Amino acid sequence: MFFDYARRLFIVFLLTLCVFMMFLTGNVAKAEGDKVSGDTASWTFPVEGMITDSYGTRSGSHKGMDIGGEIGSPVYSVAKGKVIKSYLSESYGHVVFIRHENGYETVYAHLESRLVDENQEVAQGQQLGRLGNTGRSTGAHLHFEVHRGEWTIDKENAIDPYRVFGHGEVGQLVFAKVQDPFQAVGVAGNPVSPPDESEAEGVHIVLQGETLWGISRQYGLSVEDIMQENGLKSSELMVNQRLMIPGSSSKGQYVVKQGDTLYSISMAQGIDVDELVARNDLNPESAIYPQQVLKVN
Repeated sequence: MFFDYARRLFIVFLLTLCVFMMFLTGNVAKAEGDKVSGDTASWTFPVEGMITDSYGTRSGSHKGMDIGGEIGSPVYSVAKGKVIKSYLSESYGHVVFIRHENGYETVYAHLESRLVDENQEVAQGQQLGRLGNTGRSTGAHLHFEVHRGEWTIDKENAIDPYRVFGHGEVGQLVFAKVQDPFQAVGVAGNPVSPPDESEAEGVHIVLQGETLWGISRQYGLSVEDIMQENGLKSSELMVNQRLMIPGSSSKGQYVVKQGDTLYSISMAQGIDVDELVARNDLNPESAIYPQQVLKVN
């Protein structure tokens, strides 16, 4: 009878241990899937471009994120740190390794050129190099890795960059030097509002972090097309700036430029001043302003 009682106690102990292990394993699995925001919440994205491959592809061997972009585009450090490697690798091409104050390491590979040296201290957002196509690469892109701990050959400490910056998709545009590269959150954590429905169709409203290159990719146009359509002499943009998109329903509309007058617009567009005023419900005595959208047809 004693042995039967002991056997029952042993079975209960084993069941309790199994339940405890299942609970512990479940918590660990869940924690691994959470966004690692505590240590990396202030990090900013390293480059502008388009996601071309994600972490874990190629039968799990791809331990980083690939961002395709324009050769020569600046590549920035995601956070303050120290350059622990900067060299030309047969596989990585021109590559820079940064060790950050929180113990993480980041890798920036396939660069066209490097602008920092080993043991150099770098600030957050400091340019490390230029996007390229060096090493074992099949197109211009940045291969970006995040390691929770030191980089090793087998990359045992690698984590998915989506856990730092939020989940994205292949083909999605991303923006440099912002904490939210997907532009789901605006300045100071405020959600980015979509353009007002009252805005004229075919007019793009520039958001925080956007560049002409990114906008041109979004609409399948060249930077030159957009600059020519809008009379731009520089690629620099301002937040909330309105851009006419060539080939869209923006035809028949005009974005007012610095120095324009109702008379100069009417002459350039072949429309009577009075008709221009009437179509846009304008007060002839009121001033027009740059980036104002006018109907001209």
